[in-house]
Amino acid sequence: MAERISSVVVIGAGVMGGGIAAQVANAGMPVTLLDRGDLAARALDRLRKADPAAFMSPKDADLVTTGDVDTDLDRVVEADWVIEAIVEDVAVKRALYERLERAIGPETIVSSNTSTIPLAMLTEGRGPDFRRRFCVTHFFNPPRYMRLMELVAGPETDPAVAEAVRETADRRLGKGVVDAHDTPGFIANRIGTFWIQAGLNAAIDLGLSVEEADAVMGRPLGIPKTGIFGLMDLVGIDLMPQVSASLMATLPEGDAYRTHYREHALIGRMIADGHTGRKGKGGFYRLNREGGRREKQAIDLATGAYHPAERPTVSAVEAAKAGGPAALIEHDSRAGRYVWAVLGPTLAYAASLVPAIAADVAAVDRAMRLGYNWAYGPFELIDRIGVDRVIARLEADGVPLPPLFEAARGRGFYRQEPDGGVAFLGTDGDYRPVERPAGVLLLADVKRAARPLTRNASAALWDLGDGVTCLEFTSRMNTLDEQTMALLAEALAITASDHRAMVVYNEGENFSVGANLGFVLFAANIGLWGQIEGAVKAGQDAYRAIKYAPIPVVAAPAGMALGGGCEILLHAHAVQAHAETYCGLVEAGVGIVPAWGGCKEMLLRAVADRKRPGGPMPAVNRVFETIALAKVARSAKEAKALGYLRADDGITMNRDRLLADAKARALALAEDFTPRQPARPIRLPGPSARTALMLAVDGLAKRGLATAHDRVVAEGLATVLSGGDTDLTEDIGEDQIARLERQVFATLVRREETLERMEHMLETGKPLRN
Repeated sequence: MAERISSVVVIGAGVMGGGIAAQVANAGMPVTLLDRGDLAARALDRLRKADPAAFMSPKDADLVTTGDVDTDLDRVVEADWVIEAIVEDVAVKRALYERLERAIGPETIVSSNTSTIPLAMLTEGRGPDFRRRFCVTHFFNPPRYMRLMELVAGPETDPAVAEAVRETADRRLGKGVVDAHDTPGFIANRIGTFWIQAGLNAAIDLGLSVEEADAVMGRPLGIPKTGIFGLMDLVGIDLMPQVSASLMATLPEGDAYRTHYREHALIGRMIADGHTGRKGKGGFYRLNREGGRREKQAIDLATGAYHPAERPTVSAVEAAKAGGPAALIEHDSRAGRYVWAVLGPTLAYAASLVPAIAADVAAVDRAMRLGYNWAYGPFELIDRIGVDRVIARLEADGVPLPPLFEAARGRGFYRQEPDGGVAFLGTDGDYRPVERPAGVLLLADVKRAARPLTRNASAALWDLGDGVTCLEFTSRMNTLDEQTMALLAEALAITASDHRAMVVYNEGENFSVGANLGFVLFAANIGLWGQIEGAVKAGQDAYRAIKYAPIPVVAAPAGMALGGGCEILLHAHAVQAHAETYCGLVEAGVGIVPAWGGCKEMLLRAVADRKRPGGPMPAVNRVFETIALAKVARSAKEAKALGYLRADDGITMNRDRLLADAKARALALAEDFTPRQPARPIRLPGPSARTALMLAVDGLAKRGLATAHDRVVAEGLATVLSGGDTDLTEDIGEDQIARLERQVFATLVRREETLERMEHMLETGKPLRN
């Protein structure tokens, strides 16, 4: 059904409409963006410059055309899908639909991006054919990065229409589509807005600072570190009263949100003063730049005055590290009381809304994971706390117990089945399997149903079936160390012996942030230079084994693939990357050069690039600039432009489909796979090229754009990329380039400035310019 939709019109060029249009273009589909006057053209200009980027590649912007909704509405007649994203005013939307009903083609689908208005209210007054082709498609902001799209189909919506939208949003736009019922706020915003309101109320009532509140209502619960107040700054504080007003106008009498909703004078003053969050002068947090300094400040909820933001040490957070969320809500402290004052009513509210807002608890949990980036949805969180513990607390507080809790008492909302599958508790009291859409393969499901073929502390090997294995990194942030390399060698041997292909993949937030700097710094501080150099050689050997493996190896990254993580992609036979893959050779930022074959592979690719002839020097220049500046691709498309991915490497838009796509790619390669032959030697320009590269670096240094140690690192990199003491008449092979990588690395890692950079990166997560 996805083939039915190949062209899109978006009406409304605000933040959401423009972002939706950009994501349609990211998917490779032409899209027309309409608004009044030149608003659409101005919006496209903003989208081109947006940071974070709205487009995955600058070229994607060329797929967007703009127009005036008053003079160009006839363009909708050729569109397969029209998405309305105008102001949240039902009368204004209805007026537009009246015009659309006369202008659209006979099979054009129309949807609204409303965040709170029920579908039945939107289609009032429209004819049956329009209602047949109408649905709600609620994207979350920013549309490129937020994975959730809630889909609401009305009783008259053609199931084929809903399926066409679902398939397009899933496979082409990369969305996790959750079917929601036609109720105010749908799923995620209905619960999320209640949670935010409860968090605001409780912080004021209990006298918590915004820093304390966000510290406990964030990572300890699997919620993003923004917590509640940081989230309000992110989405816009002025948006909250609008959403609340819409909910208060549409929620049924007796809904718990009505009793929790409060207007706070502080919010009104902040909006009036322009303190609307990150898009304004700041919000609950702001950056004070007075006196040439950058100081993060936080607002006092009682007085409205700003003070230097603190990093509070909260004992309840420490308790949660050992005892999980149950220890947090039971902690005898103001912070512990705050968490329960927010979570208790929110979890009860969520339970009271099923099946009104969605068919089952699994849909609600998925919506909150995808829409609010919670690690656990409300019912998963209840199970982590303990359903009977939550029930006891609610009963002690005198909170009316939703029927769903009675059904879960003594059992829980989820259970693991004997075959490794997961079942959820239905509203009828029976458990039903959590089903994945066709074409979705999750490693988490594989792991529940089987044991690894082999594993150690840093990695594991799994059987995906059909002769394909999966190498998973398991260390913190998927850093790479000696145990990773050992497991990699073992995994290749097992796969070559008993299987057809191997995929390198994991379901962490990031594919890999590179080598374990902690080990390098520790070893350097006690002078274990031989061990460090041995680890570099082991990494080179392991990655070379990938490149020349007797079976195809497909890397499937998502999130960050940095340093050694990026070097795996360079050595794999193919890459199937999630669209949101951010890869780069960033070693210069910590004072070293890529030494697990990154310099070598980038050179070999650049020299072999027939689209860019002109001898080795232009290729050396390109690679030098990319690595010396530690360029990180901000999408898989950009990774191709930078040379980290090949032109024929695959891109998967939906994260949930990445493993299945990588497995399919591996099996296709295995059909007539021939192991690679050793790379042909290349010719590099030698010392003269190194001198030319350093002249450019010296120019940057004179302008204050390169530090003293930047120059040292750049000179080491130039030595590797120019081929050392070779000259243009000599052939240089892989082994020689790898040896140069090791030599330069060994020199740089002994420098005090490099160790300072590593220590700073480990402590702050940011590079040090020294």
